[in-house]
Amino acid sequence: MASAPRVGGLADAVFDHALEDPVRVVLGRKLDGVWQDVTSAEFRDEVLALAKGLLAQGVRFGDRVAIMCRTRYEWTLFDFALWTVGAQVVPVYPTSSAEQVFWMLHDAQVSAAMVEHEDHAMTIGSVVDRLPQLRRLWQLDGDAVRELSEAGRDLDDEVVHRHRRAVTPDSVATVIYTSGTTGRPKGCVLTHANFMFEVDTLVERWEPVFRGRRGDEPSTLLFLPLAHVFGRMVQVAAVRARVKFGHQPSLNAAALIPDFAAFRPTFILAVPYIFEKVFNAARRKADREGKAGAFDKAVEAAVRYADAMEAKAFGTGPGPSTALRMQHQVFDKLVYAKVRDAMGGRVRHAMSGGSAMDRRLGLFFAGAGVQVFEGYGLTESTAAATANPPERTRYGTVGQAIPGTTVHIAEDGEVWLRGGHVFQGYLNDPKATDATLHDGWLATGDLGSLDDDGYLTITGRKKEILVTSGGKSVSPAQLEERVRDHPLVAQCIVVGNDRPYIAALVTLDAEAVEHWLSMRNKPPMPPGDLVRDPDLETEVRRAVVAANTLVSQAESIRTFRILAHQFTEEHGLLTPSLKLKRKAIEQVYADEVEALYHT
Repeated sequence: MASAPRVGGLADAVFDHALEDPVRVVLGRKLDGVWQDVTSAEFRDEVLALAKGLLAQGVRFGDRVAIMCRTRYEWTLFDFALWTVGAQVVPVYPTSSAEQVFWMLHDAQVSAAMVEHEDHAMTIGSVVDRLPQLRRLWQLDGDAVRELSEAGRDLDDEVVHRHRRAVTPDSVATVIYTSGTTGRPKGCVLTHANFMFEVDTLVERWEPVFRGRRGDEPSTLLFLPLAHVFGRMVQVAAVRARVKFGHQPSLNAAALIPDFAAFRPTFILAVPYIFEKVFNAARRKADREGKAGAFDKAVEAAVRYADAMEAKAFGTGPGPSTALRMQHQVFDKLVYAKVRDAMGGRVRHAMSGGSAMDRRLGLFFAGAGVQVFEGYGLTESTAAATANPPERTRYGTVGQAIPGTTVHIAEDGEVWLRGGHVFQGYLNDPKATDATLHDGWLATGDLGSLDDDGYLTITGRKKEILVTSGGKSVSPAQLEERVRDHPLVAQCIVVGNDRPYIAALVTLDAEAVEHWLSMRNKPPMPPGDLVRDPDLETEVRRAVVAANTLVSQAESIRTFRILAHQFTEEHGLLTPSLKLKRKAIEQVYADEVEALYHT
């Protein structure tokens, strides 16, 4: 089990690695569309130059500095430069509204901010008159890195190192504001020790992921938002474990796929949405080529193969039969290799978090040669608190407690966590802290169960339990996930609180619908006509019927409505981590919800 160092902070790894192996490639940086290598010495020099500039511009030990930016190289550079001088980073989602930005910068008493471009600068500018403590604003696309580096050129390196040596594991590294599906976001105070315990534990226990195969230098492409704790954890883990990584600012498949091919990562850390996109794109491609039947057989073979391997690992089965092994081998060349090629060709391991992954999808990827370790955690636990172990993965669960962590299920079914990664509390909010932390235990707000082997399954959120007017309690998560398993469905929200029965609103995946129409020789339709198409309604009804097999009749979805447009973050209906804002959706679509009960 990894233990957090007793001295030092996160930035020390940058300087230690440059001293020990200055020519090792630690980062990939995309310039003018071409990936370029960055050595540990080059990265150290850039961090040092920027740290000197920050000091020259008035940033001091303990100051809070905001970063509002997409996932890109400069975010990592700023993170480690700020940690070098002992500052605390306050990440801000680039899609945040002016009022959200105001609240976070005001609550954290931010003294300086780095933004990506002029739009972000204008967002902050619109509320700056209410932020008297904000003294500096730098703009990346305005050449901020070069200007800061120039500003600190005359400062002695030792001044920076004195700041760095003053950082201890207990020093605050960052204040990350929760996405806030309900209420105002709260600032989670995370220390250098929280991150060091978290990432060192993961790197040590999941060595096959972070070390790669013999002769394959480990590398990963980071496309998760760095404003989210998961993306931040990946960044810190890569630096501490000397894993080469690059940045991709878009979760869009059209942008991701070319960079997978160019960067060729050996592993990825992602949310289930990414794996769903890869799978659905492969399925559509096979359909267009007239090979859908063969693809579906390959999927079935992969699922059965992985299921048999899982049973063998747990001592409940002999493993795949000879016939299944031969079938699997044939499909590996015909189908699975193409799925791996879509992720660059070298990916053999992945970690998934943020939301639940369907068991069948996890089994498919494992059977296709990409083992996905699903985990669970939250901002307050510095990302993962549980994860599936490499040697005994139980698909459909979020795994066992990571080493040094304890998981407890309270009497009401709530998941409680304890470990070195649990946060210090909420900034300026002792009431919320007291309600969440109990003698070192973190009450997560999630509901779950532990099996006899200690594997955790998340069943829902305490605050999201629906109670029908007949008194039936329903957890919407499993219904929504099963409806979303249908390739045409993008999102599903189950409603029914204080209503006579459960119903659902469903949105469509535009790419999947376009493919579905073309394969049936149907012309493109405007959204308003599309949602009334009887054939499409039949497809969605199949998804609802499949979901209803999971629950009793009283908990089943009785009726549904297909919406013309997806729920988006821009319209305030999703959090930046793509979780549904239930109250906001029900308010915006109040008429549609009402119609579900008067038809």
